[in-house]
Amino acid sequence: MGLNVPVPVLGAGGWGTALASAATRTGQPATLWARRPDFAARLAEVRENREYLPGVTLPQGVTVTSDLEQAVAGADFALVVVPSVGVPDLLAALPRDLGVVLCAKGLAPDGGRLSDLARDLGFPRVAVLSGPNHAEEIGRGLPAATVVASADMALAGAVQAALVSPTLRIYTSTDVVGVELGGVLKNVIALAAGLVDGLGLGDNAKAAIITRGLREMGRYLVSQGAHEETVYGLSGLGDLVATATSRHSRNRAAGEAIARGDHPISRPQQGGKVVEGLRTAGLLEAWASAHGQDLPIVRAVSLVAGGAWTPAEGIASLMGRDLKAELEG
Repeated sequence: MGLNVPVPVLGAGGWGTALASAATRTGQPATLWARRPDFAARLAEVRENREYLPGVTLPQGVTVTSDLEQAVAGADFALVVVPSVGVPDLLAALPRDLGVVLCAKGLAPDGGRLSDLARDLGFPRVAVLSGPNHAEEIGRGLPAATVVASADMALAGAVQAALVSPTLRIYTSTDVVGVELGGVLKNVIALAAGLVDGLGLGDNAKAAIITRGLREMGRYLVSQGAHEETVYGLSGLGDLVATATSRHSRNRAAGEAIARGDHPISRPQQGGKVVEGLRTAGLLEAWASAHGQDLPIVRAVSLVAGGAWTPAEGIASLMGRDLKAELEG
């Protein structure tokens, strides 16, 4: 994709807006697609996504449209930046020769990986983009790094070249499973960290949740075929730290809200922004139960978010587990 062909960014939420802005920082134009024509028209006029990313001016190099065919015309690949529940319908509307770069950190409706869904729908070139990437910071040009993973290294390299800038460093990887699932699991662990914050349990408890959560992530990712090294990279440890500690993290904030007695499982959005971990926790818990895998933090979050346990009962379940060596599990 040359500099004269805009990078299609499909999804005009906060993350899509930030990615479209980031793509223009070295002269690469971008097309930002919004599903709602009225929203696209308003965004094109005011040049600020006041609904999802307020305070960030949309660069002139970004063209806004609600015409999907126009958005991807002539492009080699497109960034798919809608919530996971919206990915299947969007993919179904795209040409199959288009490379798709999945940027949602969630699972398919059946609990499978979105990259598998894309391949099942007939897309031969699939990549995933993940890392510690809060839209509020990348949209403002603060330094960040992320990973694009694909079995097609030509596609990964093209995405790397299109998005890299003095403020956004892009790494490539062939570990699609690890990069994709790291982004999925860290949301659930961040919900647990939010529960700790909301209950006022202190820094020691939060450090323990993050550390044991990373261990839990690692067991699950490796069981799915991921490389262990990826767990400790940007899309694993890096994203977990950012999501479990940041004031920008909607998953951490949702956990804190649950601890205060507000149960957002009935409305898995905050200010119009999807909280992916709320849906993911239940899907992962169902998988763990069916396969006899031990994911204690995932289970606690799923049961607390669903209202079966109180936040205090969730924490007690983790503190009362059988004693074992640290590296045992």
